[in-house]
Amino acid sequence: MTETPFNAESEFDNQLDRLVQLGYPALAGLTENAFRDLVAPLRASAVEGAAGLSAPTDARVPFLLVITRDLIGVPERVALTTLAGKRKPGVVDRHYAEDDLPRFDPIKELEVPAGPAYLLFDVDRGEEYRNLAPATALEGITAQGRLPLSIDEGLAFITLHPAALASNRCFSLIGSRCGDRRVPALWISQGAPKLGWCWYGNPHTWLGSASARPERIGLD
Repeated sequence: MTETPFNAESEFDNQLDRLVQLGYPALAGLTENAFRDLVAPLRASAVEGAAGLSAPTDARVPFLLVITRDLIGVPERVALTTLAGKRKPGVVDRHYAEDDLPRFDPIKELEVPAGPAYLLFDVDRGEEYRNLAPATALEGITAQGRLPLSIDEGLAFITLHPAALASNRCFSLIGSRCGDRRVPALWISQGAPKLGWCWYGNPHTWLGSASARPERIGLD
């Protein structure tokens, strides 16, 4: 049986449709048409950048349409995440202080494009880094010519591909830091996604470290 070729145009449209269905336009203070028009310029770049990449799997996807905190806040987007086939909404861990999340900025190495949305390519949840401290995982990621994911990127991953977050297949987001030893992470708690944090030097058997290709393509 011949495998159906990966269609990057359809994947982009599916990702955009999912964001619309989840209510992203209203959260952004936009009409559906205005939201679609906002990110439409990224469609051609998605097709070009995904050339040669494989179709999405639970562990790895060719690209993600990332919506940033400039457009919609982190807690609002966490609340729209679910596990695959489930309905319970995601939550932010109570160990984040009220003013914590805005302090977790993307590390400078990511060179995140300014603006409300951008594309990220060849995204992997980093299962091979399970039971390795984020500090160790980061060495492995950069040795492969890749970079870690930020909070915005991790949320895009599990929003657009919920099966990416699974039991014993959770992941750290080393690409967002706030100047201390904490590293954001996405895991499962009480049947729903949770955005929490762990320590930079501590390993967990169920927690890998997600990564992607270095280039990120913005709207400009």
